[in-house]
Amino acid sequence: MPAEWRLIIEDPQSGAWNMAVDRAIQVAREEDRVPATLRLYMWSEPTVTLGRFQDASSIDWSACRNLGVSVVRRFTGGRGVLHDDEITYSLVASESDGVPSGISASYRYLCRGLVAAYRRLGIEAELTERPRGSAGSAACYLRTTRADLTVASAKLAGSAQTWLGKTCLQHGSFTVARDVARESEVFCLSPNEREELSKTTATLRDLLDDLPTRDRITHEIAVGIGEGLGIELKVGELTAEEARHAESLLVGVNVEAPSG
Repeated sequence: MPAEWRLIIEDPQSGAWNMAVDRAIQVAREEDRVPATLRLYMWSEPTVTLGRFQDASSIDWSACRNLGVSVVRRFTGGRGVLHDDEITYSLVASESDGVPSGISASYRYLCRGLVAAYRRLGIEAELTERPRGSAGSAACYLRTTRADLTVASAKLAGSAQTWLGKTCLQHGSFTVARDVARESEVFCLSPNEREELSKTTATLRDLLDDLPTRDRITHEIAVGIGEGLGIELKVGELTAEEARHAESLLVGVNVEAPSG
């Protein structure tokens, strides 16, 4: 019998809530109060998530205000991501759920589900073999790592991870469409970097002649991840305790513009 994981599908929420919930689920799983969980969600407004240790001054705060982009901090590392027209996933599971210890091994294991999800959408994605990109840019999508998925050498999706004890949280984006102009302003990209972002990344809209509805994309992602990881997904929801914990994390997740 395949292992049973919880599936949570949420309507668009604020960036702060999305990041706080991912962490609350991880804490609950580490304490063995909830099962391993796949959560699929969207964003109520364009939002930059900064990596856990990323300098808040690395983005253009004036551009964020003018463009209506909120800014929050992830519990995972890496560089900034502008979330907007996408389906975001988070996978929370422990070593007892079959996730191997270690960053590289766990990425390879969990990304099997992502590859299967893209295949169901008609896209043959693969893990990045040759990292590349700008070392100085604050934008995640200008650099590929071995934790990313590519298609025909173009970056398709990035993922970020953090561990709490023996429990892993990995989340990332299935980008439907990208606003290169807005992303360039937010991350202070040079003309050359803007051109690189446009040429070396790919979205579902770029790759699919007949773009499915958001509901259909969400369904295929869930089914694909279940197939790729060999698990059975059972629709559920946050527990009251997880929701309370997420509420308590909101203050720490929100980011204010640097003074001066």
